[in-house]
Amino acid sequence: MTHILGISAFYHDSAAALVSDGRLVAAAQEERFTRKRHDEGFPGQSIAYCLASAGLTLADVTHVVFYDKPLLKFERLLETYLGFAPRGLTSFVRAMPVWLKEKLYFRKMLRGELTALAGAQQALPPLLFAEHHRAHAAAAFYPSPFREAAVLCLDGVGEWATTSVWTGSGQRLTPLWEIHFPHSLGLLYSAFTYYCGFKVNSGEYKLMGLAPYGEPRYVQTILDHLVDLKPDGTFRLDMRYFDYATGLTMTNARFAALFGGPPRAPESALTQRDMDLARSIQAVTEEVVLRLARSVARETGQRNLCLGGGVALNCVANGRLWREGLFDAIWIQPAAGDAGSAAGAAWCAWHEYLDQPRAVDPHDAMHGAFLGPAFDDAEIRHRLDAQGAVYDVVADAVLLHDTAAALAAGEVVGWFQGRMEFGPRALGNRSILGDPRNPAMQRTMNLKIKFRESFRPFAPAVLREHVHDYFDLDVDSPYMLLVAPVREALRLPATPGRFGIDQLNEPRSSLPAITHVDYSARIQTVSRDRQPRFHALIDAFRAQTGCAALINTSFNVRGEPIVATPEDAYRCFMRTGIDRLVIGNCVLRKPAQPAVEHDERWRQEFALD
Repeated sequence: MTHILGISAFYHDSAAALVSDGRLVAAAQEERFTRKRHDEGFPGQSIAYCLASAGLTLADVTHVVFYDKPLLKFERLLETYLGFAPRGLTSFVRAMPVWLKEKLYFRKMLRGELTALAGAQQALPPLLFAEHHRAHAAAAFYPSPFREAAVLCLDGVGEWATTSVWTGSGQRLTPLWEIHFPHSLGLLYSAFTYYCGFKVNSGEYKLMGLAPYGEPRYVQTILDHLVDLKPDGTFRLDMRYFDYATGLTMTNARFAALFGGPPRAPESALTQRDMDLARSIQAVTEEVVLRLARSVARETGQRNLCLGGGVALNCVANGRLWREGLFDAIWIQPAAGDAGSAAGAAWCAWHEYLDQPRAVDPHDAMHGAFLGPAFDDAEIRHRLDAQGAVYDVVADAVLLHDTAAALAAGEVVGWFQGRMEFGPRALGNRSILGDPRNPAMQRTMNLKIKFRESFRPFAPAVLREHVHDYFDLDVDSPYMLLVAPVREALRLPATPGRFGIDQLNEPRSSLPAITHVDYSARIQTVSRDRQPRFHALIDAFRAQTGCAALINTSFNVRGEPIVATPEDAYRCFMRTGIDRLVIGNCVLRKPAQPAVEHDERWRQEFALD
């Protein structure tokens, strides 16, 4: 059997993935083990997990594949500095020693890390490098349910490409065209993320969630000054307004003057300007994506589309793209950012370097994104005992009925089951659950459990067979990557004259906790065949309440990676307002736990995202 290890590392969201004879068998992000959000370091623990899960050592691996080509990236860095000189001298002076000391000897450094992991006596497998956007395209196409498809990849930047278009057929990916750095839709969105006071490479989803509170009053300003957008979706940015190519920030004084003031200070009060900026850049992003998709459909003639790269995590744009009907089917890689490129790099080696055929899974080949560690009941009990936890071991039928009843009674439940998810979304195995009918639940979960900004919406997990009862959507959305409107019949009228953040606590539908201010929801469909246990829980809730949906948010607090182990879950449970914790068949109730002295300093463990 041929085992290929894919690695992404040293920028953000480091990860490892193991592909055995073309099948993805394990994948995990390093942050889940180190507990450092978006950890960029060498993914040693992720590699160790992937190998151990398959009973392998590094000696059993045929090839190790890295997700980009560092020398090409260094070429881009040098050409950019030369092209913008004398601007960017400070950034150049800071960057060059690191590149000259480490990155130019990247192969040696990587082999050193692998040797430390494997032991000096083990021979290392050959080391390959995939281009960054090819790894994105491979992660988007090869696990998709399509034999043929167009592929559109959008991100910040790889080596040079920021946008790339491909066709996939069987085991082959054919590149068609690219847009190159510094012209980047991902970096444009990140510039507004920075300007609105959020953290780049982390806060983009906050900007997306903030957008519905605003008005698109800056759209024309963006198109007149920042982006030269062509009818076919290609674009160029006016770099006089940006500092990311040569400086230490995303935007500059000219950008600030254009929008009437300096960037918002992180954690300061949000203003209507921030909301309007968020709405405006979201509208521009959607327009770029739509124009590009129309061009891709026209040029390729393909009826299926695969999306990859970090911009593909913009589920609002994805939902709009689906509603436009440009393609018969769209599939989005659930780990569309750099983490997923670890798997993409491995598939590049299997299908292209080794010239191996591709088997198409009619669902997809990501296995629901459940690719991380799992714990059996004996190990769960052992770990909980070591924490001093008090729990009951409950049979499935009772567990499902009682958990559903607790949710219906207003409890918030930590739900830890099976293999951990790969990618940024919790999909029912490392989740915090609540009742979407409860009008107070959004505020409770944001402020008392997640400790995050009150404006941020929650997503529904809904039984696949009932999704059209609640939403204007009737396709699979297993990875929570499509936003769709709540059905008209369920909506409640908005109070006239309310704008901006004043709309926050006003119920928008009969499922108020998952309905955003614009009557939208980020939907996860749950099918019986792919997620039998989670499906059974939601179905038990439906039997008791008539509602076939639950709130599903990731099991963590703000700034913390999603929990990976029973210990992580227990700590989060004890530190927050979660009422009940279900790990496997172990049920923990908060009042039964040993008293602990509450020390709020624990929140300083996690840097705010």
